[in-house]
Amino acid sequence: MSSPQPRCCRVRAEVARRAEDLWAVACALHADPETAFTEHRAAALLTGELERAGFEVRRNVADLPTAFTAASGQGRPTVALLLEYDALPGLGHACGHNLIAAVGLGAALVVDAVRHDAEGTVLAVGTPAEEGGGGKALQVRAGVFDDVDAALMFHPGVYDWVRAPLTAQEQYRVGFRGRAAHPTGDPGAGIDALAALIELFNVLSALRRRLPEGSHVQGIITHGGTATNIVPDHAEGRFGLRALTTAALDDLAARLRTAAEGVARATGTSIEVERVGVRYEHFRDNRVLSERFAGHLAQAGITLTPPRPGVYLGSSDIGNVSGRVPAVHPFVAIMDSDGSDHTPEFATAAASERGRHVLTAVVEALACTALDVLGDAGLRARAWDWHAAGNGS
Repeated sequence: MSSPQPRCCRVRAEVARRAEDLWAVACALHADPETAFTEHRAAALLTGELERAGFEVRRNVADLPTAFTAASGQGRPTVALLLEYDALPGLGHACGHNLIAAVGLGAALVVDAVRHDAEGTVLAVGTPAEEGGGGKALQVRAGVFDDVDAALMFHPGVYDWVRAPLTAQEQYRVGFRGRAAHPTGDPGAGIDALAALIELFNVLSALRRRLPEGSHVQGIITHGGTATNIVPDHAEGRFGLRALTTAALDDLAARLRTAAEGVARATGTSIEVERVGVRYEHFRDNRVLSERFAGHLAQAGITLTPPRPGVYLGSSDIGNVSGRVPAVHPFVAIMDSDGSDHTPEFATAAASERGRHVLTAVVEALACTALDVLGDAGLRARAWDWHAAGNGS
């Protein structure tokens, strides 16, 4: 493959040629938000663009109706460009997934257009339901990333950070079973399941003071009884757990189970503890690739820095992908750091002129990084060595 400098000049020209169309895609998605696993129009729009460019599209990937892959080329190496396109209930694209989708689409189209007859595969992966449904985690389980050499995406944000400090997270349902009785007429016959659940909250409150940095538990009561004149025989809570690493999350889940079982023994109730939903692993940044991306993005005047110590920006199912293959997930700001995503203001920023500038800059940087992966066996080897060594964990 040709040297990086002329190649990226061709990328720049190709991005400029496609810029209006890519911005139109981003705006169309922004104007028509669809929530997790219901992104039918978004998937149709994106796959239509890829099919018109000659990509071979597979729909219903991993048995998910709004997931897809679109491939051009064949064999290894394979570079995957990831597209997110689900919106937030009531807030629309307040996480900027319309930009993620348009950037992933644009990078895939640009790489395919400028690489000529280079070996390997350009793979666009449509990943639904990042906002809680875990589309990428389900795709990892289904083997979508088994033959991929690098998975590349970005996320709009309020910081310009070379990597994403994304924690591991999962949710649990905890149910207590007791015995109903009249609280005045025969209180001794009752076993109060709600009191047991409240006691679990008290135990967890004490536990929080001893948890390591980045670990926390947040719970709500989802069922607390049916009437005030009946001792509740059933009470349930839902608990969200987060930790810096997946291993620390496993430890935190074990502590939750131990606390619940101890409360059940102390109160005479029975207990049910089960994980609900999909577990998100922590993100493992591949420094070899993320620094390469940062170098390309600097050409557009955007400088990425390491994340601020002690600041964690939630969780994402890109973590599950990063445990399988070398991956990047930088943040690029579309509004100032005194704001936040998941707000109406961020939704506005996702269709702003600043968002438009970020889109074209990141398409160019991601495309150049993808071409580096396809054309540089040494880079791929270093990225896999970094991944195999457990760096970024």
